[in-house]
Amino acid sequence: MVNDKRVERIWRQQGLKVPARQPKRGRLWLGDRSCIRLRPERRDHVWAYDFVEERTHDGRKFRTLNVVDEFTHECLAIRVARKLKSTDVIDALSDLFILRGMPEHIRSDNGPEFIAKAVQTWISAVGARTAYIAPGSPWENGFVESFNARFRDELLNGEIFYSLREAEIIIESWRRHYNAIRPHASLGYRPPAPEVVVPTYAAWPAALIRPASPAKLPVAQRPTAH
Repeated sequence: MVNDKRVERIWRQQGLKVPARQPKRGRLWLGDRSCIRLRPERRDHVWAYDFVEERTHDGRKFRTLNVVDEFTHECLAIRVARKLKSTDVIDALSDLFILRGMPEHIRSDNGPEFIAKAVQTWISAVGARTAYIAPGSPWENGFVESFNARFRDELLNGEIFYSLREAEIIIESWRRHYNAIRPHASLGYRPPAPEVVVPTYAAWPAALIRPASPAKLPVAQRPTAH
C-alpha cells in the first residue's frame, strides 16, 4: 500500500524537496477589499475586466477594455480607444448596466484606472462591490487573463489594423463570434451566448389558427325600377 506519507518519506530519503502543504482559507475578503476566494455562482454574480494593449499599422498604441462574465464566460464588451482612463471605465460599465443589469461584484487588478477614487465611488453608489486582486497576483483574475490570452492568440496576433476604426469593427465582430458561435471546452463545447433564430415558417400554424376577419365587400346597388 502506498499513501501520501510514504511517498513523501521516499522523497526525503532521495534528497528531494517535499512541497509544503497549503493552509485552507475560508475568507472572501481582505481589509483592503481585495479578493481571495470569490467564485462566481450564477450569471451576473462576478464580472471581471482588464486592459490589453496593441498597435495599429502606423505604430501608434491603442488599448482595449475587456469585460467578462466569469460564470457564463461571455465577453460583455470590448471598448477600443487610443487612451482609456477612469472616466472611460465608468462610461463602459454604465452602458453595460443599462443593457444587461448590475452585477454583484466587479473583479480587477490594482491598475490606476480601476482603483481611482471616482471609479470606486461610482461602483459603490450604484450598489455593486469591487474585488481587487492582490498586487502581483494575476492568477487571482484568471477568467479575464484567460480571455485576454485567447483574444491575443486568435485575433490580435493575426490581424493588421490600419486604423482605429478598422480595429473597432474587426474586434466587435470577433467578440460576437466568440459569444455566439465559437465552442468553449469549459462549457461542453458550446458557445456562452448562442444566438436563437426562429424560422419564419414557425409562425405559420399560429397564423392559420387565428380567425380571419370578415371581409367587407361593397354592397351592389340594385337597379331601380322606372
